[in-house]
Amino acid sequence: MVQIVNYGPKNLPLDEFFCSGHRSCQGCAEALAVRLVLKALGRDTIVANATGCMEVVSTPLPTTAWALPYIHVGFENAAAVCSGVEAGLKALMRKGRIPKKRIYCVAIAGDGGTADIGLQALSGALERGHNMVYFCLDNEAYMNTGIQRSSSTPYGAMTTTSPPGRLSSGQATWKKNMPEIAAAHGIPYVATACPSYPWDLMKKVQKAALIEGPAYVHILSVCPTGWRSLPEESIQLGKLAVQTRIFPLYEVEHGRYRFVPKPPKKKPVIEYLKRQGRFRHLTDEIITEIQEKTDEDFRRLEAKVRITQEIPEGATQ
Repeated sequence: MVQIVNYGPKNLPLDEFFCSGHRSCQGCAEALAVRLVLKALGRDTIVANATGCMEVVSTPLPTTAWALPYIHVGFENAAAVCSGVEAGLKALMRKGRIPKKRIYCVAIAGDGGTADIGLQALSGALERGHNMVYFCLDNEAYMNTGIQRSSSTPYGAMTTTSPPGRLSSGQATWKKNMPEIAAAHGIPYVATACPSYPWDLMKKVQKAALIEGPAYVHILSVCPTGWRSLPEESIQLGKLAVQTRIFPLYEVEHGRYRFVPKPPKKKPVIEYLKRQGRFRHLTDEIITEIQEKTDEDFRRLEAKVRITQEIPEGATQ
């Protein structure tokens, strides 16, 4: 049985499968997330990567930053292509065409390619039960095409298609809760992660890869360009997202919720918002509204953790 490795500063894997020389922006936490994901997965991995920031910065012809099998696919079909790869490998192994071994089938897409354009393909792949892992790299807008809003853009955020003004305070809708949508499919594993907490991220990547059936990992990826933040503050911003409970870290394993790691001491959302130019127009009233919604969402998540952890293994309601 494969054991999960608790990676840390003294035993970080040295192999790099997302190589230097790519063209991501300074302070891009999405590039860091991909690097950590592939370190945790290792060489026996096939990636289907939707159009988005990581594809644009890492595959300018004739170069590539990917040091393992990689397929660039459309915005809308990363999950469909990945599920086809998984089914094809299964058939080849069954027929004896290739040796039977554990090969991780991975789909990677941004929030636009996940919560919007790719949602149908993702839902189908989860429902069919493919043995694959889907990673959403959530930088909260369509960053590579001009910083347009997505359904993952936070309430009140300024983008090129949700500009603030006399009749607008920025993004008019609340962020779509993709981890909960994935969990509603009844899949074995769902997790949230952030590269500001690298050891937690890598452990969750391993758990997602080793579990039988589909898994979904939602990774908050700070974007200095679109968030109008300082590149050197990307790691701190990711930590503040967790500390303010705007982006709580948790797992849903076989329907049971738990906080991983334990939630840190709560900080007010203003500590997170004030470091980002995309929120500089917000009034005190809107910030209070965001604080109240954040507290309400976290209470609901706490209730799910409390209820599902009280249910004995194998029991039914």
